[in-house]
Amino acid sequence: MSNTHTLNEHFIGGEWVASANAATLPIINPATAESIGTLTLGNAADVDRAVRTARNAFASWSKTSGKERASYLRAIAQQIRDQAESLARLSSLNNGKPLGESRMDMSDAAATYEYYATLAEQLDARQGVSVPLQASEFASTTYLEPAGVVGLIVPWNFPFVTTAWKVAPALAAGCTVVLKPSEITPLVEFELANIARTIGLPPGVLNIVAGDGAGVGAPLVDHPEVAKISFTGSNRVGERVMQSAARRIANVSLELGGKSPILVFEDADPQQAAELIAAGIFFNCGQMCSATSRLLVHRDVAQSVLERLKAVAEATLVGDAFSEGVTMGPLTSANQLQTVCGYIERGLAEGLKLLTGGARLPRPGYFVEPTIFLDVPSSSALWREEIFGPVLCVRTFATEQEALELANDSDFGLAATIVTADMERARRVARGLQAGHIWINGPQAVFPETSWGGFKRSGLGRELGPWGLQAFLEVKQVTQPVQ
Repeated sequence: MSNTHTLNEHFIGGEWVASANAATLPIINPATAESIGTLTLGNAADVDRAVRTARNAFASWSKTSGKERASYLRAIAQQIRDQAESLARLSSLNNGKPLGESRMDMSDAAATYEYYATLAEQLDARQGVSVPLQASEFASTTYLEPAGVVGLIVPWNFPFVTTAWKVAPALAAGCTVVLKPSEITPLVEFELANIARTIGLPPGVLNIVAGDGAGVGAPLVDHPEVAKISFTGSNRVGERVMQSAARRIANVSLELGGKSPILVFEDADPQQAAELIAAGIFFNCGQMCSATSRLLVHRDVAQSVLERLKAVAEATLVGDAFSEGVTMGPLTSANQLQTVCGYIERGLAEGLKLLTGGARLPRPGYFVEPTIFLDVPSSSALWREEIFGPVLCVRTFATEQEALELANDSDFGLAATIVTADMERARRVARGLQAGHIWINGPQAVFPETSWGGFKRSGLGRELGPWGLQAFLEVKQVTQPVQ
């Protein structure tokens, strides 16, 4: 694999075109902090060209059948499967996650395109469906129309996966796309353009313009020809996206932050609990909006669970994505390293007790130790704010009601995990939690068929499942007197 990647063009109208902007940004390998290439940043002129191209393509693409669109989506899925190893390696090189995790990402992405191919086929039969009316002298039918040109803004923590979650349903619905990948992890995202060319996706249906938020994100959100914005990222940026979209009454979906709890009850198996806790916070180096970064453990089992958790954390092999046996890579950027280390330093300054970790590793790259703080008060920033790194905060509880109150005492409501041997209690607690996706006694498995999104400040709308497709459709009702 080449370590020099020059991305100086954008994918517009089915072709690679030179950027209207001359500004560049280094592409970094987070395991070494060294440059592995250069990205030429897009600007408003590039965005405008991409949107106008997508608008022209929409006229024909929106008229294709769901069956025809499905054939392209299945072809994308097959290309991802055929190229899975090279795509995974490219993702790990740029993102830093262990190669095994990137391989999972490619599998998840392919499954997403395959799933929305099926929903695209089913969409044909959902057109012109009659709606029963109380007024027998009228008849009414429903049509589902593609929203138009959509702007998709994706993050750096799960490149190619979060992109699939947006691109697949948008194309299935009959929308045309302008995609803004993160400027931090553009390498694998640009391969989607090459896949589009390989399968013969009609020019202009998928366009990719790379750049930062100011140069590409803001012009995309503000563009009058963009019918919908779907954004995944931080609350800080999500608020600006929502404000900008509101000025022109544009449709918007937001998948934002989380501060998710994992609740371990007194009947839980301590070793299973420790492994689920570690997976929920150390997978992808904790850079997950769903990371279960708040551990609520029953006081009767706390010592046993924490002893095992400490052992699991200290056995975590932190290193380069391509090194044998590595289970946690680096943080993805220098900025994220600074943010996470800042929270760790703040916790130490507050006098929080460390169970393990608490330091940056003394080596090149953006590595930190798996870190666990004990007895963190609910008033602490570490308990309340999204850290987006391998930092876990722990509190104990005495009753189920106390656990629920502590879990729900958050500005966020994206996800949660429950660990208990009592299935009746598990279902009861799940219904009481204010969160969009809840796992019981298992890892954070996410499937294309299930919804993704959260309550409160975790966002607006849902991705995946039929809800993901509906996000890119407009409902049209046709009503007339019965003749």
